[in-house]
Amino acid sequence: MTLTCFKTYDIRGRLGVDLDEAIAYRIGRGFARAMGASRVVLGRDIRASSEALAGAVSQALIDEGCTVLDLGLSGTEEMYFATTHFAADGGICVTASHNPMDYNGLKMVRAGSAPLDAATGLSSIKALAEADAFGPAKPGGGLVDCRLEARAAYVEQVLSFVDIAALKPLTIVVNAGNGAAGPTFDAIAEALEQRGAPLRFKRMHHDPDGSFPHGIPNPLLPENRPPTVARVLAEGADMGVAWDGDFDRCFFFDEHGGFVDGEYIVGLLAEVFLAKEPGAKIIHDPRVIWNTQDVVARAGGEAVKARTGHAFIKQSMRDHGAVYGGEMSAHHYFRDFVHCDSGMVPWLVMAELISRKGSLAALISERRAAFPSSGEINFRPSDPEAAIARVRATYEPEATARDETDGLSLDMGDWRFNLRASNTEPVVRLNMESRGGDLEPQLSRITAMLSD
Repeated sequence: MTLTCFKTYDIRGRLGVDLDEAIAYRIGRGFARAMGASRVVLGRDIRASSEALAGAVSQALIDEGCTVLDLGLSGTEEMYFATTHFAADGGICVTASHNPMDYNGLKMVRAGSAPLDAATGLSSIKALAEADAFGPAKPGGGLVDCRLEARAAYVEQVLSFVDIAALKPLTIVVNAGNGAAGPTFDAIAEALEQRGAPLRFKRMHHDPDGSFPHGIPNPLLPENRPPTVARVLAEGADMGVAWDGDFDRCFFFDEHGGFVDGEYIVGLLAEVFLAKEPGAKIIHDPRVIWNTQDVVARAGGEAVKARTGHAFIKQSMRDHGAVYGGEMSAHHYFRDFVHCDSGMVPWLVMAELISRKGSLAALISERRAAFPSSGEINFRPSDPEAAIARVRATYEPEATARDETDGLSLDMGDWRFNLRASNTEPVVRLNMESRGGDLEPQLSRITAMLSD
């Protein structure tokens, strides 16, 4: 049986088509066997199907003789952290993050919270799950409730990123999107209050609800942002923060309700960590790069480009010993958070930055003017390869530099673009940036080439 839910570095698919409890069970046994695991961390998001899928994975691990360290409802980053904290042999979180309602999936890591891809075990898990030749259950497995211990340790680690004494009275709108973020955020907020942090939080869509009454939590989509914008303005807040379903991504809104594109957040966070650790390395993805590279150079750091995707960024973090890594899609990675991405660390660091340096809008405005960005624009040409070939033929002869780390990137001197074909759908993704110039003329020209 060919399993269609295995992707480049995780598992996801439509319920009842690509993924169900029986398949989840086989994946669980395959994971334990491929990892040679005896202890595995397991968490899940709030989706209606997640508890049953997590139950199937848990039973599979137990049947392989594993001790399952259960986190219950939790964020993916809590699984990442707990895998290292408990010195487990791997970790799994049942989540579909921001995918549609009829989807679910599994995010997995090896010992030490190291990423999984085809070369590091994912292909072995797939082969074992497809063969389904596991035999009878092994003795010695069991379930341990680790929810309280894991969250308490996680909160302490998150708080280690902020100087609480430096925080000023700020009003912050937080939109959990009815995903998994609410309870974890509350634990962090309670710890901050106990330590005298003068932050005021205005919660919205806070309670976990797998029916997602306000829509799938994905603030990257412009149509999902207005409620957060309205609340920021109504509260006169200093900042707004919104998360996706498993809260490994966080998105920022300034005090005027303006959405702050991820590439500018990467620059701000890079500057913070370079101030603490001069000369450190910063990892960034190849889609929009000039602002990050400029900030890192000015701060005396070293910018390192890595392929888009959490498995690639995490491995690059480890390979280069980087202190921080960021993607424009709002994934932020921290060496001192087991080299993994967190959606809770960034807003705390940002609260301290605003407390020290002033408003978020002011911090961003100069960078946005220096390096305007188009944001990611998606096209659906009838023939994606032919459309990309048209753009390449037009611009490559005049390009000052070409890079194919991830898709096609062409540097045209005072502007550049990255063009990538999706691995999963007939979509071409375009990102453009300039050195202070108007992007519209070139954007219109490329748009015509990518549109049928």
